Amino acid sequence: MFGETNLQKLISTMTPILGAEEYVFSTQPEISEGQLTALSPIGTFREKEGVTLILLKSVADQYGVKYSGVFRCITLNVHSSLDAVGLTAAVSTKLTQKNISANVVAGYFHDHIFVSYKDADRALSALLELVEEEK
Repeated sequence: MFGETNLQKLISTMTPILGAEEYVFSTQPEISEGQLTALSPIGTFREKEGVTLILLKSVADQYGVKYSGVFRCITLNVHSSLDAVGLTAAVSTKLTQKNISANVVAGYFHDHIFVSYKDADRALSALLELVEEEK
């Protein structure tokens, strides 16, 4: 596996970046390739109950896709290994201390934290605080 595994180094060198886009999570019992192309989700996950989609709120609104909650995404901006232990726990713990819910999506290179739109600035501040505590 490529990427960093040392937890202290991961936290102390990460640069959390808050994206400006608004995202939503939706579920569809089934979805065709054409629908996937039109909706252009940034993430999908197939569960027994249906297909979870993470997509731009503007696209969901355009196509009448039902959702509850609006989120912004914080990218941790450190190349963490998929074998790294503790990064998700450290981030979740810090956000829990601030009473902020987190939906974590791990990509190959980075972890992405989806937080409620209303909590996004506080979440970013909390994660920057975590970085400073680890330095």
